[in-house]
Amino acid sequence: MTAKALATGVCAAAALGIATAAVAQDLSPWVDSEGTISLPDNFRTEMAHLGSWFVPEGDASGFHNVYTEPESVASFRENGVFPDGAVLVKELRAHSTGDYTTGAGVSYENETIKQWFVMVKDSTDRFADSNGSWGDGWGWALFKTDDPSTNVSADYKADCLGCHVPAQDKDWIYTEAYPILVE
Repeated sequence: MTAKALATGVCAAAALGIATAAVAQDLSPWVDSEGTISLPDNFRTEMAHLGSWFVPEGDASGFHNVYTEPESVASFRENGVFPDGAVLVKELRAHSTGDYTTGAGVSYENETIKQWFVMVKDSTDRFADSNGSWGDGWGWALFKTDDPSTNVSADYKADCLGCHVPAQDKDWIYTEAYPILVE
């Protein structure tokens, strides 16, 4: 192999790596070139609060607070769908109850975080064959409090999709709890 051919090969490989990283970066800053999804930093202060669900009992009991980027809210209002790269973060917090002037048995979220879910819109399924976290138009991730830097979902179909089946006709998202999308 000549030096010129070797240099051309090295440049081509580098360009491919840069292009792959650029595609992932264009999708979302919380997705790397391999399709690994990260839990966004500062989502409570830098993202819009879409809405909350309250589950009174069971394994998923607590407040389910959902956030996304302000530009994703604006795009949804205009087009009726989340744009590619939209990131939805659901933080599941434990709840407590107490008696207050507003009534008895009032539930409120407390400081205990149970886990986080992250979804990243990707209508082209560009990472469908990468790591089991991508498909059906979204990247799917689950983060536990003992290691919020690691997505513990190995297979979105087994770990995530089942809970979203009732919302399949709405792009897998329960939008009825998010009035900000239609205000």
